[in-house]
Amino acid sequence: MIRPWNMINVPIYSLATYVNGEVNMNICSYVTAISRKPKQYLVALENESKTLDNIRKSDRAVLQLLQRSAQDLVKWLGMRSGYEIDKINRLEKHDRTTSWKNYVVLKDAAAYLELKKIKSIDLKSDHCIFCFDVLHSRSISDQDILMWQNLIDNKIILN
Repeated sequence: MIRPWNMINVPIYSLATYVNGEVNMNICSYVTAISRKPKQYLVALENESKTLDNIRKSDRAVLQLLQRSAQDLVKWLGMRSGYEIDKINRLEKHDRTTSWKNYVVLKDAAAYLELKKIKSIDLKSDHCIFCFDVLHSRSISDQDILMWQNLIDNKIILN
């Protein structure tokens, strides 16, 4: 039987963080818009991750809504630590990055959102929540969005 939190089909994102000229990216599925004016998002980040450490040091990030063509990135952006591997080096070697507003971002994105951190909430759980204002955004395509069910169907994650 499917667990309740896996019954909904949510989009998959990558959060890119930038600290001291270094870039790191992860995979995020615990993401939601929470306000229209100003446009705000909540993003939950896993404890002990490089992304969490980076966003604690910086107030800017880029949230990338992924396309299905980025599905192959989930295993090494989401299941490997930025402390263990240089994710950006590998992305660049495979021509998977581009630039948007002077940020290194993924080519396989349906949209980019430049975020400014406004608050963090430590829940004393396996994730920490961050609230962000959206400073700028760019929609590229509303087709072929990478969804949670795509990852289950392709056995990238277990239900």
